[in-house]
Amino acid sequence: MAGLITCIFCDLLRRGDARWVERGPEASAFAPLDSLAPGHTVVVPTTHHEDVFDAPPEQLAATMALVQHLAKTMRTTLAATGVNILNASGPASEQSVRHLHFHLVPRWPGDGFSTWPSETSTHHFDGDAIAHLAHAVSLARQ
Repeated sequence: MAGLITCIFCDLLRRGDARWVERGPEASAFAPLDSLAPGHTVVVPTTHHEDVFDAPPEQLAATMALVQHLAKTMRTTLAATGVNILNASGPASEQSVRHLHFHLVPRWPGDGFSTWPSETSTHHFDGDAIAHLAHAVSLARQ
């Protein structure tokens, strides 16, 4: 249909031609084309949700269950002593594909790279951001 934006992850799920680690009814995992480390995997919900803000809680829970399972498997199978779980959601986050996804990057001592930001944000928030968050969470739970 004209005017529809295609999603490369939805296309990949439909075509089925990735290097799959897991194909499930709610979440799937595959090897990215540009791997950051041996075993680097991308986990996506099998239905299209743009980001963490758009995904229903049940879909997010199913996706995170696969993230946790793969992280544990990386520890036992690849002897990884850590894992970076990376997600970018929303325009200001540098999200590269507008389909919710999590990169799982296995880590080992001395593996030669860092995924932790090396600088702090220059954004200024008026007031106490943590206090505002805590208050909003408290109100949402009532």
